[in-house]
Amino acid sequence: MKKILIYSIFSSIVLLLFWSCHKIDVKPKSLYTEDVFPQTVDQFQSVIGPVYTSLRGHYGLTYFFITEATTDEAILPAYGGNWFDGGSYENMHRHTWTKDHNWVGSSWADATGLVGLCNQTMYILRNAPEGDVKNASLAEVRAIRAYAFWELMDLFGGAPLDTLYPSPGLQAKASRTELFNFIESELKAITPFLKTTVDASTYGKPTQYFAYSLLAKMYLNAEVYTGAKKLNECINACDMVINSGKFAIEPRNTYLQMFYPNNGPAMKEFIFAIPFDPATPDGYFFPARYDLNRNLGMKYRYSGATPGNNTNPYPVVNLTTGNGLVNTKPSGPRATLSSYLNYFLEDANDIRLKQWLYGLQTWDNGSPLMVKTTKKGYDQFYAGADGTAEYIYQLNIDTSIKLRQNVTLFDCGNDEIAWNQGARNIKFFPDAGSITRNQNNDVPVFRYSDIILMKAEAILRGGTATGGQTALSLVNQIRANRSTSAAWTSIDLEQLYKERCREMVWECQHRTDMIRFGKFENIYGFKTNTDTYRRIFPIPTSALNTNNKLEQNPGY
Repeated sequence: MKKILIYSIFSSIVLLLFWSCHKIDVKPKSLYTEDVFPQTVDQFQSVIGPVYTSLRGHYGLTYFFITEATTDEAILPAYGGNWFDGGSYENMHRHTWTKDHNWVGSSWADATGLVGLCNQTMYILRNAPEGDVKNASLAEVRAIRAYAFWELMDLFGGAPLDTLYPSPGLQAKASRTELFNFIESELKAITPFLKTTVDASTYGKPTQYFAYSLLAKMYLNAEVYTGAKKLNECINACDMVINSGKFAIEPRNTYLQMFYPNNGPAMKEFIFAIPFDPATPDGYFFPARYDLNRNLGMKYRYSGATPGNNTNPYPVVNLTTGNGLVNTKPSGPRATLSSYLNYFLEDANDIRLKQWLYGLQTWDNGSPLMVKTTKKGYDQFYAGADGTAEYIYQLNIDTSIKLRQNVTLFDCGNDEIAWNQGARNIKFFPDAGSITRNQNNDVPVFRYSDIILMKAEAILRGGTATGGQTALSLVNQIRANRSTSAAWTSIDLEQLYKERCREMVWECQHRTDMIRFGKFENIYGFKTNTDTYRRIFPIPTSALNTNNKLEQNPGY
């Protein structure tokens, strides 16, 4: 089990620090007063731990849906009414969300809540003993706060620039440019206090390279955010990571393992990753629940599932019980569009193609993976009199998605044909060691390959090349470690866009990519809405109701 910081003592610390607020004439009996505690690295980490817990609880679920299900990368249709959820996922796909959308509200609440928690944590530490440990700890918290402000800037265009605790009161929404300038200045200010060490001791915490990565991301998107290009600034920030010599592109033969449940500090590409642990109740990272076809639970040992010791050598799914068989089924509603899968199908030698499940499925030994149902269970529209007769078929995942039951309700139907539609992504490989739906895979927020691709794109868009590198040479660095096909001899923005789709899939990067490349308004899947104002989300009703100084974003 990978190490996850446990922060249960945090509430006790806060009580100790503020105990005298109720009885100011009573001397505290504890030696752990705010002028002497915390002092050590571990003590500081115990105080700032809830900041990381908050980020972890937000990133793998809410943030994933708001950044991926609103693009052509991920789609979650309904199945006979299952997973319709009031049209929530349909609205995301069709770009018809409103200010009352649940994921919009959750994303705003999570990001603003993280800002507030960072402010509170900095306030708690204000009187702690001065020194390098305090400076580094405060820099970590400010780095996470800068990231939370970046989310608000990227997703909502603007938000109150609240940096104090206790808060001075309701504040108006700062503009995107104001947020951009604040985040930029904040990251530059704290960089000298962030560590340059890259090992297990800094894993899951912001280092200087976290700051440079976030700056690079901001600069590459600066024209979207502020109207002004900052391509050379992006290149310089990328170079700070590249020239450190502390990161490397994962080779082709270990690329897939980079996202496995046993990943961690040894991953050479991880600049900043969020550690997850299935034993942590607020982990909220369970992609297999959404992404595995529901007949594949036993093959991938989903949530303790196992084929047991049934015959020849594996059972037909749904046919038998007992003999050690545990047939835990994933929910399995999430898929990708065939148009997105096509980016991967362009090169059969690309290792990244292997993270997709599609076509005929087999057990690990190559035997066909057979599924038992009835004729009507397989096809709900079957009209024969023998609809209840047994029907056994080899699982075949169709790459296309059809709304077979009700187009207006985004519904594919509730039969085997429906549930077997759409290629499934298992980049974050199912965790066979977990008996819950939570997984042990750590999730990279900033990764070295992204730095390489960002520098390539900045050069391709007109930035000044450095270090003897070109956009083509940089992209070929990635491809040489992903495919056995010949290196590219030329490159343009469309090729680079596709390469980003292949490299960064399922890593919450695609929405900003689509917007930057002018593709967010494209018609794809079942989406026909081309409104450009949807490049940012509405301020949710819950926020407007609690802060009358907020103004709604245009179009909503």
